[in-house]
Amino acid sequence: MSGRKREARNRPGTPSPRRETSAGGVVVRVTEGRPLVLLIRDSYGNWGFPKGHLKRGERPEVAAVREVMEETGLRSLVVRAPIAAIDWVFTWRGSLIQKKCHFFLMETTTERTTPQAAEGIIECRWSSVDDAQRLIRYANARAVLRQAEELVRARDGAAVAREG
Repeated sequence: MSGRKREARNRPGTPSPRRETSAGGVVVRVTEGRPLVLLIRDSYGNWGFPKGHLKRGERPEVAAVREVMEETGLRSLVVRAPIAAIDWVFTWRGSLIQKKCHFFLMETTTERTTPQAAEGIIECRWSSVDDAQRLIRYANARAVLRQAEELVRARDGAAVAREG
């Protein structure tokens, strides 16, 4: 979040930002023993994770699964764990928006995706964690990816410990 946006939000007489809540998923697919992460490219050319608004009364976990399915065409998803909620402020059509997005670690065995143009998604891509870190523009989304990677490593380490 830029300092300028933060200052605008705190200036006397400046309207309070409209609050929005979203949820999304960091989807992992393990191939040949290594995790791949699903990224989406939006209509602005930015790479990130599938996410979207909660419907009235909808729990973040339910919204996250729904949004991942809508934006990527994936149907076989298992929610493994909550990752984090991130906040940012931005301007949209002249209005200041304060957004909070809850992310969940999800897993699938399905490779084929179908980017949903109607949802503004122009491409889906399976990437290594390192490639995803380079492709994702926003620092807060890269932080979510690092947290997801830690959860996957902890889970995989626990599985190895159980086998041994």
